[in-house]
Amino acid sequence: MKHRRIPNRRAVIAGAGALALAASATVVLANANASTAPAPTPALAKLTSAAATALASHLKTDTAGAFYDAKAKKLVVNVVNQAQARAARAKGAEARFVKHTFAQLDAARQTLKSKATIPGTSWGIDPQSNKVVVTADRTVKGAKLDRLTKVAQGLGDKVEVRHSKGEFKPFIGGGDAIWGDGARCSLGFNVVKDGQPYFLTAGHCGNEIKSWSDQQGGSAIATTEDSKFPGDDFSLAKYTGDTAHPSEVDLYNGSTQKITKAAEATVGEKVQRSGSTTQVHDGTVKALNASVNYQEGTVDGLIQTDVCAEPGDSGGALFDGDAAIGLTSGGSGDCTKGGETFFQPVPEALKAYGAEIG
Repeated sequence: MKHRRIPNRRAVIAGAGALALAASATVVLANANASTAPAPTPALAKLTSAAATALASHLKTDTAGAFYDAKAKKLVVNVVNQAQARAARAKGAEARFVKHTFAQLDAARQTLKSKATIPGTSWGIDPQSNKVVVTADRTVKGAKLDRLTKVAQGLGDKVEVRHSKGEFKPFIGGGDAIWGDGARCSLGFNVVKDGQPYFLTAGHCGNEIKSWSDQQGGSAIATTEDSKFPGDDFSLAKYTGDTAHPSEVDLYNGSTQKITKAAEATVGEKVQRSGSTTQVHDGTVKALNASVNYQEGTVDGLIQTDVCAEPGDSGGALFDGDAAIGLTSGGSGDCTKGGETFFQPVPEALKAYGAEIG
């Protein structure tokens, strides 16, 4: 398997910067002769997913969440009063009235964390359903399932419980890509820290692997400097040799995607994932700030998607065009049956290490 960082080797790579600003909404001016007419409502902007993400970042305060409607190319903002609705429309987003505030949903999420942190479960706020969606994998049964059900029922219609036929686990395995200590993961994004070249990958990979190679049994090309898992799921490795580190992601079709910036995700956003086991797959962001309870411990603040992944894809790049979004953490299912996959947001890892993608 070719690695884009080293001649004749392939791996998952990328770079970053900052998110482009959202397109501004078109404002329809009132007829000059209608001086007594009420102020017009701004027209909805036709937005790309990147522009919707940028717009959503300016509307997070005092709303009940937002999501991107890819078909209509618009940002939909959940609101609970007219003031919030006017603010959303003034920015060019669609306002949708919902029952539960973000604070109410977040309180439900905190209750789940304190009373139902059970290995094999996950939860995240879904703005499209205006609920906290809880998923229980196939290992959650008997007394554990009864406990989860009781807590969820006590939260009423703020929570919806779903079941997965798979098992939540970090996606680390043996194969090729970046290797160490008998296991392998996928390189996420190349970064620069204090003028020196590093790369990001999953924290559970960094916990297991201290010396990295681009091939099984090969010479070391990098060493893990720090890793965080559970709690978070990211790690930082420093290159030890003169290794090329272009800002791009391998698309496994003879081409690459150049990466110029890092960005937060938005629910409804269409994204792609590149990893050494299953190569490139796409899907949609389903929830943000999700928690997943692996057997090894809980990781919070994750991006939940319906993009498939398998062991060995851990640490690989989640991206939208030229924007670095996340690092593959784990999930359930595979690329035959599907399932949920969770990603560590890249901006958080960059901030923690004082690094930038490049």
